[in-house]
Amino acid sequence: MSNREKVVVAMSGGVDSSVAAALLVEQGYEVQGVSLRMWEGNAGPRVCSDHRGAKEIAAELGIPHTLIDLRAEFADAVVKPFAQNYLHGRTPNPCVACNRDFKFGVLLKWAKERRADYLATGHYARIARHGDSGRSSLLRGADRSKDQSYFLFALSQKQLARTLLPLGEMQKSEVRESARRFGLAAAERPESQDICFGDYKALVAAYAAENELSGGDVVDRSGKVLGRHGGIHGVTIGQRRGLGISAAEPLYVVDIDDASRRVVVGKKQDLSCAGLTARSVNWHDDPGAAEVEAEVQIRYRAPAVPCVIHHARTDSCEVRFREAFPAVTPGQAAVFYRGEAVLGGGWIEKAIK
Repeated sequence: MSNREKVVVAMSGGVDSSVAAALLVEQGYEVQGVSLRMWEGNAGPRVCSDHRGAKEIAAELGIPHTLIDLRAEFADAVVKPFAQNYLHGRTPNPCVACNRDFKFGVLLKWAKERRADYLATGHYARIARHGDSGRSSLLRGADRSKDQSYFLFALSQKQLARTLLPLGEMQKSEVRESARRFGLAAAERPESQDICFGDYKALVAAYAAENELSGGDVVDRSGKVLGRHGGIHGVTIGQRRGLGISAAEPLYVVDIDDASRRVVVGKKQDLSCAGLTARSVNWHDDPGAAEVEAEVQIRYRAPAVPCVIHHARTDSCEVRFREAFPAVTPGQAAVFYRGEAVLGGGWIEKAIK
C-alpha cells in the first residue's frame, strides 16, 4: 500500500467521522474531507446528515474540506419515497437508501472523478478483501452494540471495493479516547439521533395529498370495528399506544390494509410470524443454493434469528424462521447473516403468518 493513496472522508462533524479522518491522516493517506448537505431542519440534536463543525475539524487536521449541496436530490430520492411508504402503510428505513445512493453513491462518484483511491466513513462495520476472487465481504463491526452493517447491506461489490471503514475494529469507547488523543473538538459531542427528518409524521403530511391522510377503521381480527384511526401513516406494526381504542387487554397493530385503510389489532401472540417475503434482494456472496441456512435481522435493534431462505438465487425470496418471531414489518430491511458476514438483504414485502 502506498502511504499517499488518496481518500475522501465523509464528514458530519461528529466524533465518529472526525476520528475516521484523523486515523487516516495519521496512517499517511492524503485525506480530503467532504460533507453532504442533504437535510436541514431546526437546530437541535445532531443527526447523521449534519455538517456542523466538519469544516472546523478538517482545519484542525490540516486537510481540505468541501461541502456539497444535495438537498434537492435527497428530497427526490429519499424523502419523497419515505413519505409515500408511510402513506401506504409501510414503515420505511431511509438510512439504507441514503447510504447506497448518496454516501456511497454520489460521494463515491465525486471521489473517483477527483482520482481518489477510496471513500471512507465512520460506520461501525468491517470489510474483508478476498484477493483470490477480487470480492469483498461486509462484516459486523467489532463493537456489536454499535454495529451498522445492517444499514450497508445494499452496497454493491464495486462500492465495497473502494470503501474504507477505519472504525470497524474499534469500540466506541476507543473512538472517544482517540478523539481526545487527537485533541478534536468533536471528542465530547453527543451521539447522532435517529433519522434526520425529525418529526416524521409532520414531514409525511407535508408530502401527502389530502385524501392520503384520511383515517379509517380499527378492527379486531374478526373484522369487528373497535374505533377509528387518524391515518395509516401514523401507525406501525407492533404499535400498542395511540390507537384511540380501549379494551380489556392490551391490543397491538398486527396488520395494516392500504386499500381499505383498515388497521387490524390483536393480542401480543398475534404478532408472531412464521417468516417473510423480501424483494430487491442484494447478495454480497453467492448463496450457493436455492435454499440457504442463515440468520435474518428484520430491524436494526432486533437480534438475528435462524432461518431458511428459499429461492435464494433470485432478487426476491421467502424466508422461514426456525422459530416464530414477532412484528415483521413491511418496508423494513431484512438482512441475512452467516456468522459475522452479511450474506445479503432485501426489503420486507409481507409477513408470513
